[in-house]
Amino acid sequence: MIILPAIDIKDGRCVRLFQGDYAQVTTYDTDPVQVALRWQEAGASWLHLVDLDGAKEGYPVNAELIKRIRAATSLHIELGGGMRTLEHIEQILGLGVDRVILGTIAITNRQLLQQALERWGERIVVGLDARDGLVAIAGWLETSQVKAVDLAHELSELGVKRFIYTDIARDGALTGPNLIALTEMQQAVSSALIASGGVSSLADLQALASIHVEGTIVGKAIYTGAVDLAAAIRDIER
Repeated sequence: MIILPAIDIKDGRCVRLFQGDYAQVTTYDTDPVQVALRWQEAGASWLHLVDLDGAKEGYPVNAELIKRIRAATSLHIELGGGMRTLEHIEQILGLGVDRVILGTIAITNRQLLQQALERWGERIVVGLDARDGLVAIAGWLETSQVKAVDLAHELSELGVKRFIYTDIARDGALTGPNLIALTEMQQAVSSALIASGGVSSLADLQALASIHVEGTIVGKAIYTGAVDLAAAIRDIER
């Protein structure tokens, strides 16, 4: 299992939100580039970036900062937040990002998702962010009536090769991952699955590895010191 340290960007800073709430924000560093270098030095191979401003505004906001992170590191990078058109996707992939994460348009614009899959294939990842099992969109500000597991099955049939599943209630809460929901998601799709939300300890990471998800995104736990990223990578990725 791959561990993907997360860098959430808001107003040019490295932050964490509590359960996706823009009013509950903690700033951990004023320079996301230095944070990326720190996670690279800890042994990470992938970086999970979120343009929180972009997710809220509906277009990439922090492209220049992402470009700087790309130039400063040798990490593989995936990015989510604010990509709602083919032009947005092309812009971000053009910065040297390895793959982009689409959330809102996977529900609101199926034709665009299909075009993106046809054009970029596995570089397109769908982020399924769920609140009580229902998919949330627009930077988690709106909750749809679509069940995440049903949407995952449908999009897997459409050709999506990789999903990131986030349980919003556990995001930034350090309450442990939702293993039941993740297992249900795995049973619904043949695609690769990356888990996100709730990791609070090495034991949580070991539990996730035991259900054979492809990767796990870790955010708050590595910023608070609850998880030592270097030690976790040695233990989990060995």
